[in-house]
Amino acid sequence: MDLHQLRCFVAAADELHFGRAARRMDLMPAAFGRHIQLLEESLGARLFVRTTRSVGLTDDGVALLTGARGLLQAADEMETRFRERARLNATTLRLGAVDTAAAGLVPILLHDFRARRPDIVVELVEDKTIGLLPRLLSGRLDLALIRPPTQLSRQIELLHLLRESVVIAVQSEHPLAPRASVSVRELADEPLIVPNRRLRPHSHDLTIKLFAQEGLKPIIAQVAGEKQTIVGLVAAGLGVALVPRWTSRMSVAGVAYVPLDFSGSEELNVLPLSAAWMGGSRDPIRDDMLRLLADNLDRYRADA
Repeated sequence: MDLHQLRCFVAAADELHFGRAARRMDLMPAAFGRHIQLLEESLGARLFVRTTRSVGLTDDGVALLTGARGLLQAADEMETRFRERARLNATTLRLGAVDTAAAGLVPILLHDFRARRPDIVVELVEDKTIGLLPRLLSGRLDLALIRPPTQLSRQIELLHLLRESVVIAVQSEHPLAPRASVSVRELADEPLIVPNRRLRPHSHDLTIKLFAQEGLKPIIAQVAGEKQTIVGLVAAGLGVALVPRWTSRMSVAGVAYVPLDFSGSEELNVLPLSAAWMGGSRDPIRDDMLRLLADNLDRYRADA
């Protein structure tokens, strides 16, 4: 038995649904089920009764739940105390960021932060949200700029920052390249390169929602995971792509970026960017950066 197995058990007991519990723990269903199986084997007891329609706790599962919650709370409190003790004397901030935030917001944010805290070294980790959240939960990051997922660990706090505007990436010789703006209807017959939904759910769903709003079905020509790959495929003439505005700062020869003209960014949950951190902990350096973000939000939003 280990703490991670107990966390999986408590998540399953809370949700009474292994699929939702696996998503809450950022695990694939098979890996999540294996953790539960290993816990049951180590205890020599069956903890859940599962059918095709429902999940329930056995008597042993009910007996374990209270003790598991107490043990996990004690472990979390101990971890928090030691993290706080270490951070009081720290001179480094470990910052994570999704790729377009790393290209657009982070340079100006770090410029402002250095003016406020020249004594602090910022270590930057660039990754997708799905890769940043586990680092945040494990203490390997102090702060992360993410696309907030629909389900998030209760340990993580969020500060909504901004919504990044949308542009169309097209080959430089494409007829749309010289335009001041483009509407979704004008893309009805264009082959589209879209992000992998598991890796980039916000960007993928945005394309689908924008077309659905106009009563259109997108012509998906290619699916790719990385922004650089998507823009490279555009440069090769394989299609056009809806991308966050800050993608245009990832310079790729042969690609032009044209603003997208559409309405309803709030309703469509267009490309939100939030600051995320572990709640219930003191971190003076992290909190300095959060104050800096709050103090300058209007200026940062104007650039998005």
